[in-house]
Amino acid sequence: MKLARNCNHIALSVVVLTVLALTPVAGFSYDWPQFNDNPQHSGNNTSETIIKRGNVDRLRKLFQVTLPSVADGSPVYLSSVATPNGPEDLIFVTTKAGHIIALDATTGAQVWSRQNPAGACRINNGVPPCYTTSSPAIDPDREFVYSYGLDGFVHKYLVGDGTEITANGWPQLASLKPFNEKGSSALTIAVAGNGISYLYVTNGGYPGDAGDYQGHVTAVNLTDGSQEVFNSGCSDQAVHFVETPGTPDCADVQSAIWARAGVVYNSITDRIYLATGNGTFSPGDFSWGDTVFALQPDGTGANGGPLDSYTPATFLQLQLTDGDLGSTAPAILPTPARSRVRNLAVQSGKDQLLRLLNLDDLSGQGGTGHIGGEIGRTIRVPQGGQVLTAPAVWVQRNTTWVFIANGNGISGLKLAVDRKGNPSLQRVWLTRKGGTSPIVANGVLFYIGSGFVRALNPATGQLLWRNALVGGIHWESPIVANGKLYFTDENANLIAYNLLLRRK
Repeated sequence: MKLARNCNHIALSVVVLTVLALTPVAGFSYDWPQFNDNPQHSGNNTSETIIKRGNVDRLRKLFQVTLPSVADGSPVYLSSVATPNGPEDLIFVTTKAGHIIALDATTGAQVWSRQNPAGACRINNGVPPCYTTSSPAIDPDREFVYSYGLDGFVHKYLVGDGTEITANGWPQLASLKPFNEKGSSALTIAVAGNGISYLYVTNGGYPGDAGDYQGHVTAVNLTDGSQEVFNSGCSDQAVHFVETPGTPDCADVQSAIWARAGVVYNSITDRIYLATGNGTFSPGDFSWGDTVFALQPDGTGANGGPLDSYTPATFLQLQLTDGDLGSTAPAILPTPARSRVRNLAVQSGKDQLLRLLNLDDLSGQGGTGHIGGEIGRTIRVPQGGQVLTAPAVWVQRNTTWVFIANGNGISGLKLAVDRKGNPSLQRVWLTRKGGTSPIVANGVLFYIGSGFVRALNPATGQLLWRNALVGGIHWESPIVANGKLYFTDENANLIAYNLLLRRK
């Protein structure tokens, strides 16, 4: 196994464990192009065929790579990339220090690296340098990878050698004040109903909620490089705001968009959905704090506001207690034919509740600015605790499941529909071992926490496999691609596992 490589940018420390790997099905491989695999961020990998419940206990560490900085997000994966070294499967990570790094998915060796560092950028113009917890995304045509830089721009690179594209609007502006506005969420890419691909980047504030920031989403048309901006405060101004006292500006601050998933796209409604954190809720003033809202795929709303919105009746309490509704994003739940609600999502938050929402009419009252409108009974998160993670959604035998992990544990809930077609969530199992955003691959539920990686039976919560050789975890989360499990940790490692063949 040859690991030597000409690394012009960053030296990586690689530890490789020799493991007999199962060979993927001949002629078949697939990609993991963005956070939780798809524009819905469901975390449900239905393409995996190698890892399964019957052999997941044979996962062994394949390699461990030390990165130049912590990658506090999720890797993405692209198979069969033409590189200067020949065809390779690649893993891409975005680090907190603004690197985008491409690594060989089998050896962990670096292929290329670029960085857009903090430079003079300091959080709230103070002492600590700016950072990001974003994750990269791969273009649908598989030629480009996008990554958030600490200069407030999203950058576009050729996947094979890291050449940066600097034409047709690239790099794309995401914030004019990155010292106040953090790129927290993963980048999202969706192909809209009209066939146009869009990239979405959201911004919020840094921990502490200080500084002059406005939560917003920037939607970039990947065909022509044009962009639209939707601000959750002063939404009637579709611009990037500057720092006070400059212009354009907005007196409203906060209402950050910082959930791990950021933007969620529903192909049935052909809309994107986002959730905001604390901030003023005043529709008459175009302010949308603690709100779930819908936009067109190009990032535009209607009449200066969103297309549709949901705001809980407790919005003032959430604002006063730092109880961000938008600590997580809506998770789309496929519904059976007998459900009276065709397009359903579950929304949680810091208030430890689970709400079912109708994506066709978020408030149930037609239009924006209304209060309440949840479907059925709002329930508590089974294990308790704030939800700062992205739920995973899994469909088995026409039954929809949702898995929610946080610091208190992980729970499996099933979507039930009564005789009148009313949907509800019912807890099935609970494990008191906390972690971050889970995923499902070929009927195996994976999640990571500080000091462990685990695989569970998603229908029962039964432990199938675990390993303790992992560092601390913040917002990192795993991926599975072509028989391998990958994730990063707070020790600045990228770690990979694959299957050990049984000896005959």
